[in-house]
Amino acid sequence: MITASALFGGGATSEYWLTRLLLQRALAGVYFIAFLVAVNQFRPLLGAHGLTPVPFFVQNTRFWQSPSVFYLHYSDAFASVVAWAGLVLATLAIAGVSERFGTPVSMAVWTCMWIAYLSIVNVGQAWYSFGWESLLLEAGFLAIFLGARGTATPVIVIWMYRWVLFRLMFGAGMIKLRGDPCWRDLTCLVYHYQSQPIPNLFSWYMHRSPVWLSKLGVLFNHLAEVIAPFGYLVPVASVRRAAGIITIVFQGSIIVSGNLSWLNWLTIVIAISCFDDAFLGRIIPVKAGALAPLAAPHQIAIGLLSAMVVLLSIRPAINLLSRRQMMNASFEPLHLVNTYGAFGSVSRQRFEIVLEGTADSVPTASSVWKEYQFKGKPGDVHRMPPFLAPYHRRLDWLMWFIPLDPGYADGWYPALVARLLQNDAATLSLMASNPFPDAPPKWIRARAYEYEFTTADEKKSTGDWWKRTRTGDFMGPISLDTPGFVRQLEEQGWVR
Repeated sequence: MITASALFGGGATSEYWLTRLLLQRALAGVYFIAFLVAVNQFRPLLGAHGLTPVPFFVQNTRFWQSPSVFYLHYSDAFASVVAWAGLVLATLAIAGVSERFGTPVSMAVWTCMWIAYLSIVNVGQAWYSFGWESLLLEAGFLAIFLGARGTATPVIVIWMYRWVLFRLMFGAGMIKLRGDPCWRDLTCLVYHYQSQPIPNLFSWYMHRSPVWLSKLGVLFNHLAEVIAPFGYLVPVASVRRAAGIITIVFQGSIIVSGNLSWLNWLTIVIAISCFDDAFLGRIIPVKAGALAPLAAPHQIAIGLLSAMVVLLSIRPAINLLSRRQMMNASFEPLHLVNTYGAFGSVSRQRFEIVLEGTADSVPTASSVWKEYQFKGKPGDVHRMPPFLAPYHRRLDWLMWFIPLDPGYADGWYPALVARLLQNDAATLSLMASNPFPDAPPKWIRARAYEYEFTTADEKKSTGDWWKRTRTGDFMGPISLDTPGFVRQLEEQGWVR
């Protein structure tokens, strides 16, 4: 029986000491990846001369709509300090240093990480508009209250993680059942491995697997996302453990078959909350020493957290039951309790936008056009689909959306073209290579192609992973001298 004292950490129980330790270390690992992405990509995407500059955003958005330290001050140097500070704090948390000096220090480290990443996400615009950002913020906020390793584990916070996991998984399951018919006729995976945002090496093999295996995969999806989540909330340890194992195996299968940022990795981290020390101790033989009860201020803070989570859960819970269920939405600007979901619809075909440049002053039928290659998304048909996750290529990800809806290009795509026309070093750092190393191109165009995985025989004879067919032009040749082009960019906050 779980007492109120144990729930709020008043009793010096070690039932979830190892659970907390693994949660904190693994969650800090995800934070590390997130801040590493910011260190490498924030400036070219969001810097003062980025594709969607933060200074322009904060001038046109109120602080309470999107709270961030960047409303106090923005410079590329300050943004770099914020990202690097987050990286250092995550390293301290991974190493357990943050827990060695008591709960106040632990809470301070996790609070600073959360504020730093919230500040990045809330000015991140389209680049940071996906569910795994809110999920990391929600999980990171709860981690503030887990406490140091020398104290009792507040069991109620462990239960809050289970509630996060339930909303994440069940929301994903319901968005599928209410969405694309292929989830109901079990055929979605016949298309998904090929059409997903950034496939990896194993995606090619999974796409070539028998149809019955793909249908079995969809059935397993429904088991993991619709049925198993109820096991997280059952007070019977064996049921929770079984649900947790199903979730981890399911997420592992997704990791193997594609690159979905750190979404699946973070889901596995949160699923650790399904296990207690009696179970985890069989795998990791580490035992807790003497544990002190949580201090009164900490217990009060957890009580306030509990009340807040209950109130903020009302709208996400209603959304789960709604026929008009929203996917990956936050109902308040701090991303404290969110709603989740993924792949409510699945594309049957894969289309790619291929950027090309020419050095000719005036493009003609005889002009030589050279392709720009991205680090993640398909381009060169001979290049093997890469392994990226949990690292995230934000530009590649948004490029995938453009053929689905050209509206996704609004606000940043023209700036991308303009920066390539300038051979901007920061922007080119996002690309796999620069086909114009000596001087920038004079013109850039964008062509649309349908991409398909090669068959086994085609792969054997050509060595190609993809085959492609041109379907049209997304953008005709354009230069910095094209009438109205620079003016349009300047209206969107672009700076030369």
